[in-house]
Amino acid sequence: MFPALVVLGFAIPVPPSPSQAAVAAALPKLVAGMRGHAEQKTCFACHNQAYPLLALSAARAAGHEVPREFLKAQGEHIAGFLAANKDRFRDGRGTGGAAATASFALLALDLAGYEPDDATAAAAEYLAKFPGDRDHWRTTSNRPPTEASDFTITYASMRALRRYGAAADRDLVTRRRDAAREWLVKTPARDTEDRVFRLLGLKEAGAPEKEVAAAAFDLVKAQHPSGGWAQLDGGEPDAYATGEALFALHHAGGMRSGAPAYREGAAFLLKTQQADGTWRVKTRSKPFQPYYESGFPYEKDQFISIAATGWAAAALAAK
Repeated sequence: MFPALVVLGFAIPVPPSPSQAAVAAALPKLVAGMRGHAEQKTCFACHNQAYPLLALSAARAAGHEVPREFLKAQGEHIAGFLAANKDRFRDGRGTGGAAATASFALLALDLAGYEPDDATAAAAEYLAKFPGDRDHWRTTSNRPPTEASDFTITYASMRALRRYGAAADRDLVTRRRDAAREWLVKTPARDTEDRVFRLLGLKEAGAPEKEVAAAAFDLVKAQHPSGGWAQLDGGEPDAYATGEALFALHHAGGMRSGAPAYREGAAFLLKTQQADGTWRVKTRSKPFQPYYESGFPYEKDQFISIAATGWAAAALAAK
């Protein structure tokens, strides 16, 4: 709940700021898209579950009401998907999306407050050992921007293993994190998705503060004069890139929401939010799965748009 101002003994609710009002407007559509996916599909979906849960988690922290029963139901849906594929994770086959699916499913469960169990243990073991001879995790998909960057999967895998990695795999997880930290330090980013998750990854891996600060500066330099960020250098800014950039700068780079760059980014998001509380972003991924309506608007652009709305709401929730 938002605070109240006490005047002459009477509690007067304080109107939410434009940013918090924008978050409140986005939440019902995010919930509808999450619920619509879970009602139609047994699989886990990064776009319709992980990114909206990121927004719901940030909104709760900012004082918005998010029903616990809804979070519980989402967690059970995602855990059910992991449980159905437990044997595939344990024998190393994994599922479609490989490390991307396993890592983001566990990350989403963490955001939903789900406790470790046999299903999360199997997925975490798969992540810890996939692929065990490399210094980072690699994407097996090319669905930009959410499934096209090794930086994205490396961050998500490290975070998932921190929460759900088994005690028996602690040494392996530590070795993989340390190797990933060195890879993150030495490997340059190519676009906003890379820069965002390189920054988040460096923070997650415990890199020196100078490396984290340099990565944050690299991300700030890519800000467009409009205040937003573009997915690709030289492209047009959108809510997906802007939301993820602000989120990373705040949570990993230590940037306060009152900083000039943050205020300008937030202003871009407020200006581009649609009347129904969502943000529309055009897809640049080639479809390969059967189309379905999840309950979120924008038809063929709905999946990148719900992810963008999740990022934007999470960024605007920051105080």
